[in-house]
Amino acid sequence: MKYSEVIRNTFNESASAKKETSDKCAVDIEKAGILCADVLRSGGKLMLCGNGGSASDAQHIVAELVIRLSSRFDRKPLAALALTANSSVLTAGGNDYGFDTIFSRQVEALGKPGDLLVCISTSGNSGNVIKALESAKSLDIHTVAFLGSPGGKMKGKADIDIIIPNTTTARIQECHITIGHIICDIIERELFPSD
Repeated sequence: MKYSEVIRNTFNESASAKKETSDKCAVDIEKAGILCADVLRSGGKLMLCGNGGSASDAQHIVAELVIRLSSRFDRKPLAALALTANSSVLTAGGNDYGFDTIFSRQVEALGKPGDLLVCISTSGNSGNVIKALESAKSLDIHTVAFLGSPGGKMKGKADIDIIIPNTTTARIQECHITIGHIICDIIERELFPSD
C-alpha cells in the first residue's frame, strides 16, 4: 500500500494550520515572546507544564532555553524548567494529593512573583494545568497559555492566550512547538541583540 497521498495531505494540513495560526496569532505570539524575555531579563524564570505530547513540548522548549535554540552564536543558559520532568515529584504528588495537583504544588514550591508559567493544553481543559495556572495567578506569576480551538476552560484565564485555530490534536501540537521555537528566537534576539 502506498501512502503518498496521506503524506501529502498531512503536510498540506500542517502547513495550512501553521499559516492560519500565523495570520491569527502573530500579535499574541510576539507579546508572549517579549514578556518571556522581560521576565528573564529581570532575573525571573520560566516554568512550563502540560500533559502527554504537551509535556514533551514543555521539555523540548526548556531544552532550547537552557542550552540554545540555534548554533548561530554561543550564549549564557536561560532560567527555565519543565514541571513535567521530575518523575519522583509527579508520582509522589499524584499518589499523595491527586493528579490534579502535580503542577500546582511545584508552582507553589518553585515559583516567585515575577516568574512566568507557560501552560500547554490542546483542549484547554486539563485539570492539573488549570490548577497550576490558578496557583501562578495567586502568586503574581505571569502566565501564558498555548491552547487549541476553542480554548476550553482555560480561555481568558492567562495573561496571554495563544489559541490555535484548529481542533485536530496533531495539528495543534505541531503549531505549539513551532510557536515555542519562535518565542525562543524572540527571547534570544531580545536578550542577546549584538549576537
